[in-house]
Amino acid sequence: QVQLVESGGGLVQAGGSLRLSCAFSGRSFSNYAMGWFRQAPGKEREFVAVISWSGGIRDYTDSVKGRFTISRDDAKKTVYLQMNNLKPEDTAVYYCAADLRLSHRPQYAYWGQGTQVTVSS
Repeated sequence: QVQLVESGGGLVQAGGSLRLSCAFSGRSFSNYAMGWFRQAPGKEREFVAVISWSGGIRDYTDSVKGRFTISRDDAKKTVYLQMNNLKPEDTAVYYCAADLRLSHRPQYAYWGQGTQVTVSS
């Protein structure tokens, strides 16, 4: 059974930075593609970033390109989302997700509980 636990959210001023972490428990972390999604109040869950099993493929939604970086540490079974130059529109609950298939859609098999990110102007 796979479990995901996010951490690192919080309140930050516009222009600031946060690093989200997602700890994976279970077997075969290195077999899973890992994604970050976010959901703002009243909006649908949207794709933010994804990283492949090997880390060789990384992709981002256009609004965060150049500001966010996804990475993974297989030894620690953890995936990270470094968020720089944060904007108020980045405010949302951020979710980590895992699946054996890489996808930009919120169709992952496993999800964390989410961590709140609030960016003040």
